[in-house]
Amino acid sequence: MRVFVTGATGFIGSAVIRELIDAGHQVTGLARSGQGAESVRAAGADVHRGSIEDLESLRSGAAAAEGVIHTAYIHDFTPSGDPRAAAEKDGRAIEALGDALAGSGRPLVVATGNLVIPGRVPTEDDVAPHDAPHPRISEPVALGLADRGVRVSVVRMPPSVHGEGDHAFVPALIGIARATGLAAYVGDGSNRWAAVHRLDAAHLFRLGLEAAPAGTRLHAIGDDGIPFRDITEVIGRQLGLPVSAIDADQAAGHFGVFAMFASLDAPGSSALTRERFGWRPMQPGLIADLEEGHYFKQ
Repeated sequence: MRVFVTGATGFIGSAVIRELIDAGHQVTGLARSGQGAESVRAAGADVHRGSIEDLESLRSGAAAAEGVIHTAYIHDFTPSGDPRAAAEKDGRAIEALGDALAGSGRPLVVATGNLVIPGRVPTEDDVAPHDAPHPRISEPVALGLADRGVRVSVVRMPPSVHGEGDHAFVPALIGIARATGLAAYVGDGSNRWAAVHRLDAAHLFRLGLEAAPAGTRLHAIGDDGIPFRDITEVIGRQLGLPVSAIDADQAAGHFGVFAMFASLDAPGSSALTRERFGWRPMQPGLIADLEEGHYFKQ
């Protein structure tokens, strides 16, 4: 299958490219820059120049493909970042991909988050409410394309997608611990993080592309819920720093823009995904991955 991948140079998208090529698919990756294009070619994929803000480049890339995987997202965790603006850009990008695929029955697999049901573990059958505790609109926009003749599915991703090359939440926590001299958790640290290794996630994206019916929600959950305290304890031990609880009113001062994530209770389950699609995570879990030490090399 000729597959168009957005986010092709990213942590998840680059793993998706390798997964697809190894399975015999022909891949074209979206690249914004010359450096990005070189990275995509080095991975064995063809290059389509453009960006997720260039809607015409998305339409033309999707129109030339037999299937699309959308992993790109403009994250901005600076104090002045606007999460809602990022969500709206993503929504427009998904709609543009849908325009190119409408009426064709071709597959579109879209990455989204698993923070959909506050207060309990969400399942694949749960519909994300309009008042979900995050502004990301990838899922409702994507699943709406099923009515337009697109075989669309979404892959709900946990807070930690880990592995070598990770530059998201766990490296941010490690950086904060180094800067403050303290590996901290909020309250009793019992809030849970679901997690998945990026290679296991990439495999699930391929399964969605190849087999998921329109309207399917897939859960890329390897670890159902690791207490945040356990993550912090590994960080402290690896860095040789003290590990301590802090009060909720101290979280913003310690974690900065990541305070919400440090307090987040976001467990998950992939039971139905495993049952329905035969997906089995094979890579190390988050704690084992941290214990390997590569996260702590500077």
